[in-house]
Amino acid sequence: MQVTETLNEGLKRGYAITVTAAELEAKVNEKLAEAQPEVEMKGFRKGKVPMALLKKQFGQRVMGEAMQESIDGAMNEHFEASGDRPALQPEVKMTNEDWKEGDDVEVSMSYEALPEIPDVEYAKIKLEKLVVKAEDAAVDEALGNLAETAQDFKARKKGSKAKDGDQVVMDFLGKVDGEAFDGGAAEDYPLVLGSNSFIPGFEEQLVGVKAGEEKLVTVSFPEDYQAENLKGKEATFECTIKEVKEPVAAEINDELATKFGAEDLAALKTQIAERLEAEYAGAARAVMKRGLLDALDGQVDFDLPPSLVEAEAKQIAHQLWHEDNPDVEGHDHPEIETTEEHNKLATRRVRLGLLLAEIGQKAEVEVTDAEMTQAIMAQARQYPGQERQFFEFVQQNQQMQQQMRAPLFEDKVVDHVFENATIKEKEVSKDDLQKAVEALEDE
Repeated sequence: MQVTETLNEGLKRGYAITVTAAELEAKVNEKLAEAQPEVEMKGFRKGKVPMALLKKQFGQRVMGEAMQESIDGAMNEHFEASGDRPALQPEVKMTNEDWKEGDDVEVSMSYEALPEIPDVEYAKIKLEKLVVKAEDAAVDEALGNLAETAQDFKARKKGSKAKDGDQVVMDFLGKVDGEAFDGGAAEDYPLVLGSNSFIPGFEEQLVGVKAGEEKLVTVSFPEDYQAENLKGKEATFECTIKEVKEPVAAEINDELATKFGAEDLAALKTQIAERLEAEYAGAARAVMKRGLLDALDGQVDFDLPPSLVEAEAKQIAHQLWHEDNPDVEGHDHPEIETTEEHNKLATRRVRLGLLLAEIGQKAEVEVTDAEMTQAIMAQARQYPGQERQFFEFVQQNQQMQQQMRAPLFEDKVVDHVFENATIKEKEVSKDDLQKAVEALEDE
């Protein structure tokens, strides 16, 4: 077997691989000899079929397997000897397309090699970690929001008209074609206007009603309504309004605290402060991560495989185009041209991606099965009632697993670099942190 270099230009590599006819024949004979003891054929005892007959019967099929194994073996030997790591799957094609049995097999292999990535000088990385304490005003604001979610309702003054957000307590009877239907009646039903808990158009017609008033509401059931006998049907609801109540926030006291699982108001405030500071820490980490990536991008430079940059630029252009054209859901649109800006961003992303991967490999960073399971379960919660199906889908989909594993790996590598970099804490206000986060989004 011969491997001859045909291209060595930057990171581009090309090789001509020749597998001789003698090597192929030897490999075919070897494979047939391995299979011979198990072969059964009419007129011969098991394992006693002559090699010539085996070659005539199975030789052509085995020849294809031998070719593939020989070429794969040559490629593997080449990568082990050269130390090259292809950026993408090598392009391999047979060059003597008029090949016939007895000829040598000639193959061309081309790829772009991953570059040699220099070591990072952690001592030169100096980062600033923004620290925000939960101020009393922020805790009080969060408490107020909690009180609103635990709101109650109190009766409006007699004769007051119901507004959006008010609670209307009523009796109602629904009819279709003059006949009452199952599930269409209730007494003392508390309906919050604007909650969209009733048929579309129902709640809007109750805006302006008063206690003691009778109101006839006419609506049409949606075409996709769950009850077959009501789909698309027009219905009337005879409503008797008993009370009109306005929303009032719950009082901020120990009783409110117990509703949210705290022992008392002081404990609830402590929990809120801890949650706020955890949120601030998450935002501060994102700011510090951007600072780290900027530092790495400025410290390390190396050649990049053009194919990776081109693919990343196309992906960026495609994503931004869809953000600008949200009405287009599919990919049936004109080809999107990449710009210099797309290429610039792609160059940075590819360089940092390769660098972080190299750092992670050298530091033996791994994403554990437990971490993957936790991530899958967290994402599964976004699909209420379908958590198990989502979990099984991810377990059976290698590509989906890789998509979920990649950001976990990156975060662990970033944490590794944080541990080795020089980090100085700086206490700032919530507004200062918000401005820093907004600056990230603007870039």
